Amino acid sequence: MTYKTILVHCDEHPRAAARVKLAIDLARRHGAHLIGMAVVAPPYLPVDMMGGAASADVYALLEEGNRARLAGAKAAFKRETEAAGLSAEFLERVDQPVEAFDTALRYADLAIVGQRTEDSSDSDLPESVAIDTGRPVIVVPHIGYTRPIGGNVLLAWNASPQAAHAATAALPLLATAKQVTLLVVNGSGDDAHGQEPGADAARWLARHGVKVTVQRESSAGSDVGSIILSRVLDFDIDLVVMGVYGHSRFREFVLGGASATILSSMTVPVLMAH
Repeated sequence: MTYKTILVHCDEHPRAAARVKLAIDLARRHGAHLIGMAVVAPPYLPVDMMGGAASADVYALLEEGNRARLAGAKAAFKRETEAAGLSAEFLERVDQPVEAFDTALRYADLAIVGQRTEDSSDSDLPESVAIDTGRPVIVVPHIGYTRPIGGNVLLAWNASPQAAHAATAALPLLATAKQVTLLVVNGSGDDAHGQEPGADAARWLARHGVKVTVQRESSAGSDVGSIILSRVLDFDIDLVVMGVYGHSRFREFVLGGASATILSSMTVPVLMAH
């Protein structure tokens, strides 16, 4: 198993550079075709501005702004990928960002997007894409990230279907990592975890050639997400792999527990799957 088609979210913002560089590195390592995709929402005019020559002029200006944003994103992507000599293509869409990415990711193995920011029109893109499509999504911190990922990985394991899906989706990275720490917080000897929490998952990963160690901890009432973030620092982690928990209603996402904490306070890229 490997990634052969990688989709990366591009825009004209300087934060996109970190996403594209990470995508290029992964595409090189996996011999993957890289697709850059920029999406702008269709121009919108309030009802009280519709009609007449003035509204037509405003609409034309909005369309011109969209074209400039798409052109800027395309130029930055092509500059980086041509310098890298990759198999790559660029897609531009005038659509709602979540819908456009949901469709495009049906034909890719992995998506790379930026961490949510409240000042963005597509602030729920990471959660939306992961939950809607079931594909793995790597979220890059908005503060940027320059180290190669996948050398020292933390797998947040709670024996749930979401965690199993995320671990399976991350196997191409886990199998080549120098070290994988399988973190179990508040594990118990139930049917899901087994008598020794984390042991069954570690044996499964080891059969795939993953160099894995199990770290068991108790939260002692602390937030599990905060514990994960602390271990990222303690163990010098460069990638977190985790299942994402949540649901959508009218495009308002409600994330559960550790998912909300990690996606709001992440300091390293996170590969998540639902």
